[in-house]
Amino acid sequence: MDSPISRAEHEEFRRRMEAENKRQDKRIELLEESIKAIQDLTISVHTLAHDMKQMLEEQRSQGQRLNKLEQEPATAWKQAKNTIITAILSTIAGGLATGLIFILSQSIR
Repeated sequence: MDSPISRAEHEEFRRRMEAENKRQDKRIELLEESIKAIQDLTISVHTLAHDMKQMLEEQRSQGQRLNKLEQEPATAWKQAKNTIITAILSTIAGGLATGLIFILSQSIR
């Protein structure tokens, strides 16, 4: 049969168990802090990824607007050129028509 342990042995065992519990509690506390830091980092990375996605969409949108702005002077020049050509051709056609009418009116008299 087992022999009982002395009071001193029991106290020593109790102190060692309490010390071990304190060490384990400290390790658990450190692990909880690490997990919290990892969770915070994960949330930050997720937020950063979301912000980067929005920035990419905004850059694409700005690129489209920039292309439109860059094309505006070319479009305006084409319209001005077409207007000038139309005016010149209209003037020539009007002059020819006036001359033709004048010649016809002279030949009819």
